[in-house]
Amino acid sequence: MDYRSEAPEIIRKFLSYHETIKGHSRKTVEEYYLDLRTFFRYLKISRGLVPRSTELEDVSIEDVDLALVRSVTLSDIYDFLSFLSRDRAVHSNSRNTAYGLNAASRARKIATIRSYYKYLYAKEKLLEENPVKDLDSPKLVKTLPRYLTLEESVRLLQNVDGKNVERDYCILTLFLNCGLRISEMVGLNLADVREDSLRVLGKGSKERIVFLNDACKAAIGAYLPIRTACAANTPALFISSRRERISRSTVHNLVKKHLQEAGLDSSKYSAHKLRHTAATLMLQNGVDVRTLQELLGHEHLNTTQIYTHVENDSLREAALRSPLAGITPPAGKRSGPEAGEPSAEQGETPEKTS
Repeated sequence: MDYRSEAPEIIRKFLSYHETIKGHSRKTVEEYYLDLRTFFRYLKISRGLVPRSTELEDVSIEDVDLALVRSVTLSDIYDFLSFLSRDRAVHSNSRNTAYGLNAASRARKIATIRSYYKYLYAKEKLLEENPVKDLDSPKLVKTLPRYLTLEESVRLLQNVDGKNVERDYCILTLFLNCGLRISEMVGLNLADVREDSLRVLGKGSKERIVFLNDACKAAIGAYLPIRTACAANTPALFISSRRERISRSTVHNLVKKHLQEAGLDSSKYSAHKLRHTAATLMLQNGVDVRTLQELLGHEHLNTTQIYTHVENDSLREAALRSPLAGITPPAGKRSGPEAGEPSAEQGETPEKTS
């Protein structure tokens, strides 16, 4: 896919701005394009600009111009949201797909539309007012990230075995100690390894330095002779059996494989869950949230703050440390209903509380 040849000019300029000025990755910009393409395809069908029987994927947006963009109202956006939540195919190429995108998927599309109109209004000065400035995003259900406990993490590392033991052990060690994304792990080159640090290329081609502890240095030290002996014609740090840069799917598979061998539920955990594990364990052991933000390469602090809510032991400890935690009922007082009062067991319905 190349938005430069597929997108109309009114959209192409926005995408080019995000790729060249904002420094967003090609994949991110392509997602923006797909979101806008879906919206304007829907708009053309709902406005009757193409036959209403036309399949969404068959609608061309090459003729989308400033007049159509200016005509969009909040009602159009809310109708689009209703379509996404009820009628949009989750997997459009599958015969057995479900319908209705989840709140997170809808929120991302709304964020794209909001960003697009803000760009046209504030940067290009093509709009007299921003029609989506008051647009609300779908409410998201907050879920806590899954992660391995310290004991499970140790068990995972201690059970690494097999043909590529040094490579796989090194990858798992870096996941669990440095919190790398899978794309960052796959993208590592030999030249990125320093004496006590790694140069990591994160989202949006943003570089950061991740310092290595003794476990990481030992794992890399054990793997590098194996890597050098392969004499692969690639700058990649981690290579496959074909002497090529290791793929994301290979990393996913080796993580699942070693989780199973360690007796852990591979259906619950993944390479990204190892990143969650690294973040959680560091936070539990005294790393402050802003340092963790830098280490993980998060652009916004609120992304990192999800890890401040995952540790139940901390909440339990806070409850135990309450100055009133040791108060006991006075002697002689009953904890049940007062004498003569009916209880729930006697047939009275308890009062509902909110």
